[in-house]
Amino acid sequence: MDFVVDMPILQVLLLTIFFFALFVEIKTGGLGVGVLLGLAAAGVFFGSQYIKGLVDLYQIGIFLGGILCIILEIIMPTVGLLAGLGIAAMLYSVVLALGGDINAVYAMTISLALSVALFALIVKRLPSSRLWQKFVLADKSTKERGYVAADSRENLVGKTGYVLTDLRPAGSAEIDAAPIDVVSEGAFISKGEKVTVVAVHGSRVVVRRS
Repeated sequence: MDFVVDMPILQVLLLTIFFFALFVEIKTGGLGVGVLLGLAAAGVFFGSQYIKGLVDLYQIGIFLGGILCIILEIIMPTVGLLAGLGIAAMLYSVVLALGGDINAVYAMTISLALSVALFALIVKRLPSSRLWQKFVLADKSTKERGYVAADSRENLVGKTGYVLTDLRPAGSAEIDAAPIDVVSEGAFISKGEKVTVVAVHGSRVVVRRS
């Protein structure tokens, strides 16, 4: 058993399973599947490292503290601070357990990349939890929620009207029998002068003295 877990590829695989289980648990918010899978992988990883004397209770305590922070984040209405602290603590303990050198960082990075790729394949099939909503922006600016895009005014190009206020260069003009906020091309245009719409850029209507 020690020989098997000593193999770097098996260590990376165990960490991949653990990180994947962590993502699943954050996404589902306590269904239990992620917890069981993650604890099994973490138990084998840290247990083998502890038996070989490569980790002590300090690293294991940091790891368990990180898990506790994530559990508290799931059940408490916070803003994600505890989850971020918990993830950082677990990553730190994993690096220490792998030796605390650059190779440990490489192994953890590879494990994270593999777990993210695996999680991305199934993320749409999993239910979302309250904690997941804190990490992912789900709100949309829809018409049903009162968000309406500005009306297009491209049809005003070429039309003429009269300036209602001095354009310095911004002001208003009457075009199509309606007052419209406009801006001149740069020159000052006095109130009452005739202007022509030469361009429309979104809600910005550009006019020129006729």
